[in-house]
Amino acid sequence: MNRIEQRFKELKDQDRKAFIPYIMGGDGGLNNLTERLLTLEKFGATLIEVGVPFSDPVADGPTIQQAGIRALQNGTTLRGIIAELTTAREVVSIPIVLMTYLNPVYSYGISAFAQDIANAGIAGCIIPDLPIEEEELLAAILEDAGIELIRLVTLTSPKDRIKEISNRGKGFLYTVTVKGITGTRNEFDQEVVDFLKRVKDISPIPVVAGFGISNVKQINELIPHCDGVIVGSKIVDLFHNNDLAGLESFMSVLKPEKTPLK
Repeated sequence: MNRIEQRFKELKDQDRKAFIPYIMGGDGGLNNLTERLLTLEKFGATLIEVGVPFSDPVADGPTIQQAGIRALQNGTTLRGIIAELTTAREVVSIPIVLMTYLNPVYSYGISAFAQDIANAGIAGCIIPDLPIEEEELLAAILEDAGIELIRLVTLTSPKDRIKEISNRGKGFLYTVTVKGITGTRNEFDQEVVDFLKRVKDISPIPVVAGFGISNVKQINELIPHCDGVIVGSKIVDLFHNNDLAGLESFMSVLKPEKTPLK
């Protein structure tokens, strides 16, 4: 059992759901990355998703695009993030999942990338512009290196495709809750709830909702129908504004005494 599966098993045994914060690597400076990881771990993160800044992000909304621009202006590179995460593993114990695009991985060298992130102690990898039809490029290489490839399904994915993707999936299934890019949304409609129910019925692995989730009301609406949530833009904003009290308060929503478990 890998570390991501172990974390979800622990949550299930405790009758809890996952809170997965996203941060952009290098936003605020790479020298602050370890401190931010430790903060998120202290505030109760199940695992942490670390983004890699990229010049042509197809899935990132305005907030995360701006974080990526700040990181690139700070001189952040994929190699630099991996080096910093290698050091961070000495003090951060919860699993880290790297979110990047295919181009940086291809430029880095797929085998070297897989080996280096394995050496850094990274547990999984999300590549949103990699469809399952093309994943033979690197899926086996990541698996051989002990890295879980986290796959995504969207609101427009038909039932057969959700079944195929979830059956291949490891760790958890990233269930995209908007038809578009990341970023805050005012509310989710019944279509999203029905979608999560449908995916949960099909998927043999934990179902985690992400994209557009930015407040406690949304989390409480979605969490009965999935195994956890990923929150990106809200977390990025709180760190950018150095609002650690607001971050701690927001991340307390899924602590045992507050979780509306179903």
